[in-house]
Amino acid sequence: MSNIYKKLFYTVILLTFTQLVLAQNNERFQNPILKGFYPDPSICRVGDDYYLVTSSFEYFPGVPIFHSKDMVNWQQIGHVLDRPSQLKLDGIHPSGGIFAPTIRYNNGTFYMITTLITKRNNTGTNFYVTAKSPYGPWSDPHWLKDAPGIDPSLFFDDNGKVYYTGNRTPADKPTGSKYRQIWIQELDTIKKQLVGEVTVAIEEGALHDAVVAESPHMYKKDGYYYIMLAEGGTGIDHAVNIFRSKSPLGPYEGNKKNPIITHRNLGKQYPVACVGHADLVETQNGEWWMVLLGVRTYGGFHYNLGRETFLTPITWENDWPVVNPGIGKLLLEERKPKLPAFTAKKENAFDDFNADSLQYYWNFLRTPKSDFWSLKDKKGYLSLQLQSYTLVDLENPSFVGRRQQDTSFNAETKMIFEPKSSNESAGLVVMMNNNFHFRLEKVLENNKTYIKLTRRHAGKEEIIATKPVDKEDIVLGVEAIGQNYSFYYKKNDKIIFLTENIDGRTLSRTNTGGFTGTYVGLYASSNGFPSKNKVHFDWLNYQQIK
Repeated sequence: MSNIYKKLFYTVILLTFTQLVLAQNNERFQNPILKGFYPDPSICRVGDDYYLVTSSFEYFPGVPIFHSKDMVNWQQIGHVLDRPSQLKLDGIHPSGGIFAPTIRYNNGTFYMITTLITKRNNTGTNFYVTAKSPYGPWSDPHWLKDAPGIDPSLFFDDNGKVYYTGNRTPADKPTGSKYRQIWIQELDTIKKQLVGEVTVAIEEGALHDAVVAESPHMYKKDGYYYIMLAEGGTGIDHAVNIFRSKSPLGPYEGNKKNPIITHRNLGKQYPVACVGHADLVETQNGEWWMVLLGVRTYGGFHYNLGRETFLTPITWENDWPVVNPGIGKLLLEERKPKLPAFTAKKENAFDDFNADSLQYYWNFLRTPKSDFWSLKDKKGYLSLQLQSYTLVDLENPSFVGRRQQDTSFNAETKMIFEPKSSNESAGLVVMMNNNFHFRLEKVLENNKTYIKLTRRHAGKEEIIATKPVDKEDIVLGVEAIGQNYSFYYKKNDKIIFLTENIDGRTLSRTNTGGFTGTYVGLYASSNGFPSKNKVHFDWLNYQQIK
């Protein structure tokens, strides 16, 4: 073979290999499909369109809603609960608020049902809202009487009946018991109330004395009714089980292969843990898929990002679902559904605050009680009025935040702020909740201006560093490489660190408990005193570090 033909031969081989690699890459996606604090996913399909909602807990607006056509690329289209009349979060403790929404569609109407938790013992009230379009407007809540427990779901049967499923603690169990029953009752969508007798469908989970059976979803396929639920708590013992019956009210038999998905048997070294709380959807092409939550652990068994949304395939064998057949666990890289590609319009990671409204990824802590923020006070800036509330208070402080979505990231903001008294502060915060966070603030002490970094861990505060600065615009920043966080400010484009590689496991849910994830936020406070001062943020730039 001549050199010319050899070169041609190897060129063809190389091009073929490259095409195969590209084809494989185009046929696969990266889990999670929603990065960062997006737990308890629920999904429904309407024609060729897919809609997904997740929990939001103490953050406002509540229940982010997403749209997709390929189930891999998702575009946020708003929040279901975006008005104070729909969602009052006054005094809600961390990880209270909105639990485990379910989204369903029936006969031209979208339904979202959920629980508002108002007390620390997970007592609250269940309600649902409706809309003709997933973009809204959604109705004010229809509160359900005599509906104990959490994680409600709705099922619309072929005969027009609507069934509510939920969990509850049996009357004969002691206070504090984690044992739960799964119960069913009809919902009258005209009266907007539960009607008829209560049926206990499932007395226990897959294990005897299983704890916290929750998030029951009902489905119908090939003559069987199915109830899929989670058990074991939302930590490392989380699992998904399924039961079936020929009647919607039972009796239900458990799948002998339960749990159909769990990672508790994989230990703490596997990169995805705590999987559970799932929902199923059938594509227009007859494929079945499951969305469920999981966590990406790093720096040991720690997960600052909170619980995220994953996607995995389903097949059916002997009228039972098999999760990711041949593999039986979640993968960080998975094959794509056989659906047309969908290009999601992503919000800009760099927000210059030039728009008339905040991008959908921004949230407040609890329902805003006043107009403490503005995009009009100073055009091209996000302005925050200093309030007396702090991050520690169970109030609505001057805080606007977005999720940390990557294990390694950089976030910077340019701030204009001149503190006028020693009680005034403003800056950049990285927080899991009121008792576990970092605050990088500009403050006034002894008539001099400083940048101060404070760590709050388990309710105890520690000043990490202070550095004097001029009374001028300033860029504040945080960079995380895994669990090593570095906080800094910039002067003439020069980075000046307050600390480098501080232990970020203060923000890990393993330490903090609760159900949320880490936020990067813009913050201002007059720390218990009245103030008319304001801070102006020119932009915030959040970038993943690969």
